[in-house]
Amino acid sequence: MAQPQPTRFGRGGTPPQLAIGRRLARFSEITTLGLRPNLDDYTPAERELIKAAPTIYYPTNAFAEQFTFLGKRVFPSLACHLMECDKIRQTTFFGLAGLPHPRTRVFYGRQRAEIEGHFAYPFIAKTARGSAQGRGVFLIKNPQDLAAYLAEARHNPAYIQERLPIDRDVRVVVIGLEPVCAYWRIPRAGDFRSNVAQGAAVDFKNVPDAAVELAVEAARAGGLDEVGVDVALAEGKPLLLEFNMKYGRKGPLMAGIDVVELVGRKILAGEL
Repeated sequence: MAQPQPTRFGRGGTPPQLAIGRRLARFSEITTLGLRPNLDDYTPAERELIKAAPTIYYPTNAFAEQFTFLGKRVFPSLACHLMECDKIRQTTFFGLAGLPHPRTRVFYGRQRAEIEGHFAYPFIAKTARGSAQGRGVFLIKNPQDLAAYLAEARHNPAYIQERLPIDRDVRVVVIGLEPVCAYWRIPRAGDFRSNVAQGAAVDFKNVPDAAVELAVEAARAGGLDEVGVDVALAEGKPLLLEFNMKYGRKGPLMAGIDVVELVGRKILAGEL
């Protein structure tokens, strides 16, 4: 039987920079293993690399918590993975951190019958967990819309938010707790959603400094080191809408920023 080969590290025995998810696969200087269903699916040599690596990039939700428990640093941070696609956690964080955000309530089970007592039509309803890119966002204009929303099992709990008097919002991409790109997202005609994935337009002109500053403040408060932060400007006041860990790359690319290239170069330069 062939014996496992010893793990080969770089000069001075330094373990290579290691990633699980394939986002950095274009960089030959970073060893990308890919996500596999079981830890035993990695070879003994690959498991040794995982064990030796002080930082693991893009650990995926499958491993982020376990690596952190073992004392490893992960990028994006564990906070990014815990907040991902979980609007309830995000809203609770905004409140605890004292960060401005739209009035929002979560209604469980029979509490959902109380929604109309707290919110006047029209208002926004969302799928609380597991939705992104504008999917799972609903404009509730009347009792019929509300009944249709509540009829879906995934909407228990119900996540309800006031509708703001806005016709666009701001996306700020924050990497390494610093802003790298900010732009308006303008919904297409007839749609209230400002997601570029849903056809919204991008405009880089006159993005308010206050929106960028609030996005950075929120990312730093939560230790979110790679995140797209959505900010509304309601009556001149910036309000946090949500965090997006799987943010779209189209907007930054229109500004000439390849975020994958940017992150990879920062990693290789020792900045992330």
